[in-house]
Amino acid sequence: MRSRRSISPVIATVIIVAVAIAISIAVAGWLMGLWGTFGTTEQLTVMPDTSLTGSVLTLHIKNTGSKAAVITKVEVVGLGVGNVTSVTLPQGADTTIFVGLTTNATAGTQYLIKVYTASGNVYQGYVVASS
Repeated sequence: MRSRRSISPVIATVIIVAVAIAISIAVAGWLMGLWGTFGTTEQLTVMPDTSLTGSVLTLHIKNTGSKAAVITKVEVVGLGVGNVTSVTLPQGADTTIFVGLTTNATAGTQYLIKVYTASGNVYQGYVVASS
């Protein structure tokens, strides 16, 4: 009888496991890429020409994301929450929002602005108050 040579069962198992791991990584990468195209999001930027005089914030904001943003609240830390009706900002658009605050700003002081959206995101920017 002729003797036949083959690979050992241990080596065969190692090869099968390595192939299964490689296929799993490829499928996971493909799915992440596929899910990434479905995941659209807003991205708001407080523009540098935003100004704060007395108790009025002139907020220039731009949506650079891939989804419309709905601004629900604007807060100036230290001065309170401003009166804002819901503002929808389409993808790629920018707008200026005038926000009335309850407290006057101190000229020359830098304030943190927080912009809240309906999707639960908070975007921040800074403004230096003028007289």
